[in-house]
This record gives sequence, C-alpha cells and structure tokens, in this order.
Amino acid sequence: MATAGGGGKLSRRVVLASALTAAWLVADGSSDSFGGDGNRSAAGVIRGRAHTDVLFIGAHPDDESFNLSTFGQWRENLGWSTSVVTITRGEGGGNAVGPQEGPELGLIRETEERRAVGMVGIENIYYLDKPDFWYTLSAPLTASIWGEQDTLARLVRLVRQITPHTIVVMDPRPFNQHGGHQFSARLGIEAFRLAADPRAFPEQITVEGLTSWRTNRLLAQNYGFGSLLGPNPPGQQRTDPDTGLPVVGVWSGTHSDEHGTTWAQVERNAARLYCTQGFAAMPGQVSSDPQQLDSDWFSVLAEDGRFTEVAVHRQTGLEPLYAEFCTWADRVGLPWLANRVRPDYPPNPATTIPAVAVAPTLNGTEGPGEYPGPELPLAVWQGDDRCTATAKVSRYGDELYVLVDVTDHRKGATLACDDVKRHWRTDSVEITIDPRGDSDDTSTTLKAGILPYTSGGCGPAAERDGDNHQGPVRETAPGIQVAAVVTEPYRGYTVEVKIPFRELPAPVDPAGFAMNILVYNSDTDDKVGQTRLAWSPFGSPQADPYVWGTATLADYRPAADGPATRIAPVIPQAAARSVDSPAALAQVRRTGVSIMSASRSVAAR
Repeated sequence: MATAGGGGKLSRRVVLASALTAAWLVADGSSDSFGGDGNRSAAGVIRGRAHTDVLFIGAHPDDESFNLSTFGQWRENLGWSTSVVTITRGEGGGNAVGPQEGPELGLIRETEERRAVGMVGIENIYYLDKPDFWYTLSAPLTASIWGEQDTLARLVRLVRQITPHTIVVMDPRPFNQHGGHQFSARLGIEAFRLAADPRAFPEQITVEGLTSWRTNRLLAQNYGFGSLLGPNPPGQQRTDPDTGLPVVGVWSGTHSDEHGTTWAQVERNAARLYCTQGFAAMPGQVSSDPQQLDSDWFSVLAEDGRFTEVAVHRQTGLEPLYAEFCTWADRVGLPWLANRVRPDYPPNPATTIPAVAVAPTLNGTEGPGEYPGPELPLAVWQGDDRCTATAKVSRYGDELYVLVDVTDHRKGATLACDDVKRHWRTDSVEITIDPRGDSDDTSTTLKAGILPYTSGGCGPAAERDGDNHQGPVRETAPGIQVAAVVTEPYRGYTVEVKIPFRELPAPVDPAGFAMNILVYNSDTDDKVGQTRLAWSPFGSPQADPYVWGTATLADYRPAADGPATRIAPVIPQAAARSVDSPAALAQVRRTGVSIMSASRSVAAR
C-alpha cells in the first residue's frame, strides 16, 4: 500500500493493482480483431495509428474532467493510452467568459477540452457533431434530438476502429443528472455490446472493411462514494447500494513523477481550463493532506467482454421516465441497472393559489390584499445559506402573479441588456410551470428566468430557458411582465411577475397545476453561482417536473382563448461541426479516423 505521501513507483503500482484486475492489462486478442484470413484487414492499418487502450464516452466537453487523475495514472503507471468521445461540443451550455453561444461557443469549448485533457497525455478527442440543447433530465428527449441509431452507429464504428480494451461511460441512470449524460452512457453500453457482433451495422464490415471488436471491460462513473477520502478506501471491496454492482476506485492523491505533484492537483489544474463553464473559479490548489483527497469510483458493468450479473430488484408503479429506463435496461441485457431506479421522493409541496378581485399592481412590492395566500418558504438545494427567500402567489382572472422576496448581502454579475439568457449565472429567480401536472420533462412546460437587475438602464428582464420555447420573453412569451425593487444599499431584492395563462404551452388543469419557484444566488462578478433555493428542492428541481409542487387554482374555470392542445416544443439543433475545427481535421490526418467517426468516404483527403 502506498504511503500517505505517495511512495515510490512500485508502491503506486500496488495501489492501482489492488483496484484493477489483470484483464485491464491486455486488449482482446481474439480473431475478431483480424480479417478472416488471419491477416490484418485494411481497417487494421487505421487501428495501428489510432488504437487506444481506454475510451471515455461523454456528452459534453468537461464530462471527463473529474476522471482526469485516473486517466493520467493509467498512462503513467500502466502505459495505457486514453481517447475521448464527446458527442456534442456543449453549444447549449453557459459561457462565463464571453458573449459567444451556439456553434461558436462549441468550438471554444473544444479548445478548452483539448487543452485540459492534453495535460494528462490524452491526444485524441472524437466529436460526433450532435447538437447540445438545454439542460434536461430526459434521455428519451435527448435521443429524439441526437438520432439514436445514427449516433449509435458512429460509436460502434469508432470502437471497431480504435479497439479499446476498456470503455468508460457516464452514469446511465435517470435521476438528478443531465439527460445527455444518461443517453451518452446508454449509447456507450450498447456500443460495447454491438461492436463485437458482426451482425450489428454489417455494412461497416462488408462495405467499409472494418472488423468486429470485443472490448474487455465496461465501467460507469459512480459519484456515490465521494465522501470516502484518503488512500485506503479503493483497497476495499465495495458494492453500489442501488444496483448491487461491484465498484472500484482509483485514489487521486497518488504522486505523479512526471508532474511532480499529486494527480488530484494535476486534475485541478486541467479542470480550471474549462473557463466557459466557470471552472476557473475553482480554488487553484487542492489539499496537501492526503486524508482529504478523494477517489474516482466506477461501477463494473462488464468483465472479460461479458456483462456483470447481479440480482434484479424491480420497483412497481413507476413514472414514465423510470419505466422507460427499465424497458431499455431489460432490452440490452442489464436489468439490474434499473434496481432502485426511482429515488425515494419526498412528498411534493402543495398550496392553493387564491383568486383576487383586483389585479396586483406590478411594481415589485406587496400591496394590501394582493397576495392573501400562504407564504411559500424556499429551501437550499445546492450550495450554502448565502441568501434566504420566500414567495407568494395569487391569481387574477387568467393571469398568475408571483412575488419573490430575496434577502442577500452581495450582488452578482450585472448582465448586459443583450445578454439576457442563462439566468443562473447571477442573481435571479426562476418560475417553472407544468400547466397540466403531467409532464415527464420540461419541453412541455414554461420556465421563466427573471433577472432583477441588468446594466445599461434596462432594469429587470426575463427570458425562457430549457422549456417549450426558449429566448427573451418579449419574443417567446410577450404577455409575461416583470418588475423588481433592488435595495440600496444592497440587502437583496423583490421581483414580481405576471404570467398570463395564454402563454403556457398547454391548457391549464386547475386541479393538476404544478409549479416550482427557484432562486439562484451569486456573490461574485465571474458569472458563477454559489447558492440555489427552491420551493421544492429535491434532486434537480429546475428540470424535474416530477418533484414540482402542486398548486390548486381556487375557483378557476379555464378561459376559452387559452391553448386548446399542447404546443410542440422548439428545441435548438445547431451544432458546431468538425469540418470547421482545424484541430479535428488535424486529428483526422494524424489518426486516419474520419471526422464525426463517419464512413471512410468523409475522411480528410
């Protein structure tokens, strides 16, 4: 076992070997990796140039960032090379350093990712050029945008080309994480299985000259063991409490001879290069105390090319999103992945929204009789107690009024009038509404983000993000109006919002109406938040309609001029392209693997 200070190289090998098995050390040597006559096929030439030992599959630039200490250790101590698949370039994410968005932002994020992974010796990143839209918890919604079979074919082709012995995916389970993460993991799991099957995508073999390839080991990120610190936990056998699968860990405190510091510090240095995502705000130095350094943990989904089997414990009465995951897990042969798939939801908060005889005056203050209903407390769901907030709600006719009072001690970044988007980057309020209370994801809801202050004399502003139709409310929901009062000297703010029901994406069900009210708080000027509050604070409450509170509309009869049916969602699908990336084209020339991992016909000349 390595000493607390890191020990010598032999000790580090012992530490790693205690968490790994000999199957990791060699790639599959079966005849499937060669042509039928025993000689390497034309595809083998590509393998010689682009072969990798480990393939990480993620959805966005930075998804690999918290495993870089592991990939670096594998390279330095075991001689394993790692390559990365990033299905999108993160065009739908925020930008903490500039105004760029969409494909332009995607190319910036590619540059950040290549610089970061390069610090641990990763040379190749394969982008599949799929569009990144907004934050969703839905893998099925993501599949509908990416195109499931096309993306899967690209991944299978890539596995057959670069022949990894280990594939690492994200967590495929469907709670409290990005639907893109979930779906990228599902695709990686299926690619692990199908790349070895010559009947899968046979044209890759008969037309493109590839051969099937059997990967030995399949791992999935597991963040459920983050509280286990120090060098000893990875040396003990562990089991995931939900799935029952074995779990292995790699300690980040191991010393790197190449870098002259711990791998935890190397990983932090690399992560801070993801500037657009606010990672540069992370402390520059990690702890020097080995007992304060954590490990990377992975569920072992497959060994020796075969899925790891454990007992199946299936829940009943599942909501559609969880039932769909169970169906997928059964189909691919991993039914135990759906063990305890539905979390133990706490009771949804509930309130009754009273009707008022006179419309509240929209001025950012509570007038007499405007909000006679109960005060709704907002609790911390991320961060600490840097701010506090309460909300009140009332209805006048076919209009909803919401008043949110926030006590705070420091302003966040003041966004410009033309930068009213991604409100979570600074102090803001978000109001989410599921008009019928039956949404499985936010594409059938309204999510309005309100900035209490902006620069340039614009006052408060509102936008929509991650919902049925995104953009400034003046374009996407012109009936929504906002007002705000910001205290001077600054002690917080109050926002007041009017939301006509005609702006909702579906007819209102007075008995099924669901909503959440959230507050984002930032005490810095670098467009990075510290605290998030919510009326219903469980899981990812900004994106999970299942956890939103129920809000009965007292004495309400739907208006005749409201939406008669659900409105189809508008989802951005512009993606940065590898053909526009000099780095991606240079990689094609170096590896021989075509852009987007498409067929040989689109490889760079």
